[in-house]
Amino acid sequence: MNGTPRAWNRFLLTIIGSILLTIGALAMALAMIPPVVDWWGSAAGQLQTQVHELFERTTLEGQRDSWLWIVLAILTVLLVVGMVGWAANQGKGRSSDFAGDFGTEREGGRVLINGSVPEQAIKTALAERTDLVNSTAITYRTKGTSTLRIRLFPRPGVAPYTLAEDVTELVLALDSAVGLSTPVLISMSAGARSRFVRAERVR
Repeated sequence: MNGTPRAWNRFLLTIIGSILLTIGALAMALAMIPPVVDWWGSAAGQLQTQVHELFERTTLEGQRDSWLWIVLAILTVLLVVGMVGWAANQGKGRSSDFAGDFGTEREGGRVLINGSVPEQAIKTALAERTDLVNSTAITYRTKGTSTLRIRLFPRPGVAPYTLAEDVTELVLALDSAVGLSTPVLISMSAGARSRFVRAERVR
């Protein structure tokens, strides 16, 4: 429900993971395979010579250093800016407001319900249930509309449909109290704590 760029994240993780995997494999080969060490010594020497010649060709008259250093500096700055923007987009979509009615100028006043109100109400109601290991409720803003995501971690053996019906009734009661029908996503998953509880019961 949030605005995290998942496709872009997977692409970046694939690229970065491939690079790190290649570097790791090369390091292991250099440490364990003598022919690779000989090849690397020859290839590194040739690469160093080519880089030195490239920097000499790109050095302007009257200048001591190549203009490629300026290009590298600009690329580094762009990379840093891109990484900051990428980090800022993680988890985007969280909202502190759940619902509001700003009324008209004639009516005056406004009503604004903070996201912590439904979140704490849902958590408090679900905290009394013994068939749940844990539960979370988070308010998001999707396409200009406030939404609520309820994530449930049921204990082993709990019927999902029964739990979904009970939570749906809880959501309907929340809608009735607020006076608005808000989109709600109810998801269930077996987290680490659920698996640990299952392991304990098996023993």
